Amino acid sequence: MQTRSSLQRVILMATLICAPLVCAQKAPTPSSDAEARTAKAFETARQQSPLALHAFLADMPKGGDLHVHLGGAIYAESLIAEAAADGLCVDIATSGLLDKHDATAPNCGNGRRPAGDALSDQHFYDTLVDAFSMRSFAPSNGHSGHDQFFDTFGRFGAVGSQHKGDWLNEVSARASVQNEQYLELMITPPFAHAAGLARTLGWHADFDLMRRQLLAHGLKDEMADDEQLLTQALAQRKQQQHCDSKQADSGCTVQIRFLYQVLRGAAPERVFAQTLLGFELASVDPRWVGINFVMPEDGYLSMRDYSLQMHMLDYLHRLYPKVHISLHAGELAPGLVPPEGLRFHIREAVELGHAERIGHGVDVMYEDRPEALLDEMAARHVMVEINLTSNDVILGVRGAEHPLPIYLKHGVPVTLSTDDEGVSRIDLTHEYVRAAEDFGLDYPMLKQMARNSLSYSFLPGESLWASSACQGISLGAGHPNAACQRLLASSEKATAQWELERRLRAFEQAH
Repeated sequence: MQTRSSLQRVILMATLICAPLVCAQKAPTPSSDAEARTAKAFETARQQSPLALHAFLADMPKGGDLHVHLGGAIYAESLIAEAAADGLCVDIATSGLLDKHDATAPNCGNGRRPAGDALSDQHFYDTLVDAFSMRSFAPSNGHSGHDQFFDTFGRFGAVGSQHKGDWLNEVSARASVQNEQYLELMITPPFAHAAGLARTLGWHADFDLMRRQLLAHGLKDEMADDEQLLTQALAQRKQQQHCDSKQADSGCTVQIRFLYQVLRGAAPERVFAQTLLGFELASVDPRWVGINFVMPEDGYLSMRDYSLQMHMLDYLHRLYPKVHISLHAGELAPGLVPPEGLRFHIREAVELGHAERIGHGVDVMYEDRPEALLDEMAARHVMVEINLTSNDVILGVRGAEHPLPIYLKHGVPVTLSTDDEGVSRIDLTHEYVRAAEDFGLDYPMLKQMARNSLSYSFLPGESLWASSACQGISLGAGHPNAACQRLLASSEKATAQWELERRLRAFEQAH
């Protein structure tokens, strides 16, 4: 295991030897007296303690979190309260919630307890918190962190979708107190109709034929229901946060968009049907800004059909080129799958799956020709969503084993994200602290990562940094000139970036 100082040397060397293309990713030199003072204050906090560093970074503007599974972002305490309110029962043997169709409180039956009992039984409450998260988890023979992490979703999954508005309230409120302004949340809308059509029609290797048959048999019929459920959840969040009143909660300031989650661990006909539904939905509803594939990448069907699924995306991308794609790829480590399974996932996600962003990317150095792949990702500006705690608890990959310094060395854009902050019992500030502590990242680099979160977001419109309209003026300060005003009026992305610059300016002036 490398020491922190040796990891810092890796970062330093990366910044010294970079080529011009790579240098775009290098932590910039402080560009103002205020930024220099802030960088110095950051180093002082780092030298004091991780607690001082956390206090400093909690207030730092972070832009957005681009890799968030909404279901996994909810803390166990909230899920227990919702399960109790819904009258759900708990299977005592598994500590998992039972679907309402199986049993409801108070008549839960033998070997079961009302979830509401946890509110008056601390031991039961603690058992459920531990079962719904990584809290208190210790690996045992035959049960790894990977197993515990993914098992949690089955245990609390019976909490009803009527709570999605509550969940939006929770995650946006948590984001706002950490000075975040944007979330891209991954959710899986109901797709029972699409799954039923897939079963009925079966699998065909001819993608054109499959698409025509699915659309002809009414694949899009449930899109209206999906849109309505999202509308209701957003309205519920807005009401809970009093967003239309003078007493609006700070969470109202957090902008939310959604990524359509496709469940990759299913039969190919169902994966294709759900993916097609996601592309159709994202084509007509601007609240859905893209597609992602989820479920354990090391699962049997995920591994067996990985290349096939990338070909599905290649086909659908040609028909729906405006739909953005971010993919979980390389969430693997040696021993989790055979060596052959580590050699191609990230490359195929980029070259076949048309991924604009990669989630995790942990096994990049086990890919065929990894250096060429890294340079290709840098040239294509494919960003990597770095999930440090998630990679640690699921894969056991941390510190010197993590490829974050390698991505930085090659100029691959990166940002920090949480993955499933409720299950992992963390927040985005925790990930910023971890990046600073484990990899020696300095304030300018963390600031660049915050900027990357909006630059590589799927918000519509031209980037503030890609346009000449606002060049030569102090970004985020005063009144922009006419050309810059036109850009901000036409681009949600540029507007969000301008707001981040305003927040950074205020943060740095305070130091």
